[in-house]
Amino acid sequence: MSGWSVHDIPDQSGRVAVVTGANSGLGYATARELARKGARVVLACRSERRGHEAGDRIVSEVPGAEVEFGRLDLGDLGSVREFARTFPYDRLDLLVNNAGVMALPYGTTADGFETQFGVNHLGHFALTGLLLPVLLDTPGARVVTVSSPAHAMANIDIDDLNSERRYRRWVAYARSKTANLLFTHELARRLAEHGAGQVAAAAHPGYAATNLQTQGPRMTGRRASEWFMRIGNRFFAQSAEAGALPILYAATAPGVRPDSFTGPSFADWRGSPAPARRASWTLNDRAGQRLWSASEQLTGVTYDQLKA
Repeated sequence: MSGWSVHDIPDQSGRVAVVTGANSGLGYATARELARKGARVVLACRSERRGHEAGDRIVSEVPGAEVEFGRLDLGDLGSVREFARTFPYDRLDLLVNNAGVMALPYGTTADGFETQFGVNHLGHFALTGLLLPVLLDTPGARVVTVSSPAHAMANIDIDDLNSERRYRRWVAYARSKTANLLFTHELARRLAEHGAGQVAAAAHPGYAATNLQTQGPRMTGRRASEWFMRIGNRFFAQSAEAGALPILYAATAPGVRPDSFTGPSFADWRGSPAPARRASWTLNDRAGQRLWSASEQLTGVTYDQLKA
């Protein structure tokens, strides 16, 4: 794993990948490198304009790249269902659950869920479940869910998943990232019991310069905070391309273990892919099962082929 780079990505010819939030940042870098190695990549984005622009940009950088736009709003379960219903391929080798929001002021999704929990966890939970049949029909398929070192700030509160009692934007973000890891933990367990050879893994980018850091301050008019985040992105963060390396490693490297968590090698901040530190509560079987059950109830998406 030491020194692993995009040059080490195995050939992806003949493989189909879906990358959520592929119009910018980590998602864009991930989609581009998968396409560079020959994968057909579906850019699953909320904005049709930005999605098509990203596709055109990838083709300009990687002539001959096979990329296409698929409309997906993770904050609207109707959109998630429509994306899965119209998915045009009979195989799905790689699902990268990358899109997310961070430290936003309190808000709700189209279905009434707290925005960070709804988009970062429930939207991807529903998407993975709805695409499960084609994933299970694809030998060696992988589901890679992007979490964050910030998950260590807070465990989930199973009795207040939507932060209705008290909302603190960074705690809500941390809980959504813990949910990503608990989802991976439980999905990996169920896939292993199913015995079809699919892998669920997680990754995080460390401190990578993306628009996530400035989104929250900009929405609330906190100009000083937005300025501080921009300075951090410019002088301390690694690039989105570097931040995408752990995601690409989890997605493509041979021998990636189920329920593994990959991040940058230096202090979970920057560097080549390496095993990431992980809070003990993200490996709790009971918590994973309870979150799974609650997520099925909230989304109406049941993983019938992976019943415990």
